Amino acid sequence: MAEETMKDYEKEINESLENFKKQESEEDFNWDKLKAEMASSTPIEVEIIEAVKGGCVAYAEGIRGFIPASRLSGHYVKDLDSFVGKKINVLVTEADQENDRLILSARELIREQEAEERNKRIETLTPGTIVDGKVESIMPYGAFVNLGDGISGLVHISEFVERRISSPHEIVKEGQDVRVKVKNIKDGKISLTMKGLIDDPKGGKAVKTKEESDEHEYSSGQEATTSLGSLLAGIKLDK
Repeated sequence: MAEETMKDYEKEINESLENFKKQESEEDFNWDKLKAEMASSTPIEVEIIEAVKGGCVAYAEGIRGFIPASRLSGHYVKDLDSFVGKKINVLVTEADQENDRLILSARELIREQEAEERNKRIETLTPGTIVDGKVESIMPYGAFVNLGDGISGLVHISEFVERRISSPHEIVKEGQDVRVKVKNIKDGKISLTMKGLIDDPKGGKAVKTKEESDEHEYSSGQEATTSLGSLLAGIKLDK
């Protein structure tokens, strides 16, 4: 059997070197692309392939990246495994080729989308609009009311009842369902009022809305008609 020499492996070695250079070149290109996407804040779609301690793993442009749990969503994420297999849009927040470190984040995109949806909802609210909500927190200067869809407004302490009060606790409590009127909207902040829409424990009743008043008048009209019919039915006319 002939003794093998380095020359016998020369072709194979050269092919391996060429493949390595090609892979290295492709990897450099992918890192450059990721850096450009980071600089331009370009969203990219990735698929979550694994949940690990502190976050999830996904590949972006062929490079293994890490998404911290705090950046998977706009809110706290408890079950990381529920994200495995999902495709989400992310931003590149760190692309360090030298240390092979790629950090991705979906949080900014999600919050941006939530803000757009919130602004669209706010656009449907105009001064004078009456809406239902729930008191979510009470401060010395007023109460914040959750109007749904991630929107909250402030009822200033002077906007609960006609009289002067020392604390919103005199009128409402946290978790209470209330009816409020939009007073003003400025820079995305919603000012609300409860005047005339909530009973004052020390006097003064809530004013009925137009719909409630119309309904009451309609019911009263029905009762009046029925009563009149019954009255006429009992009258005998002389022939």
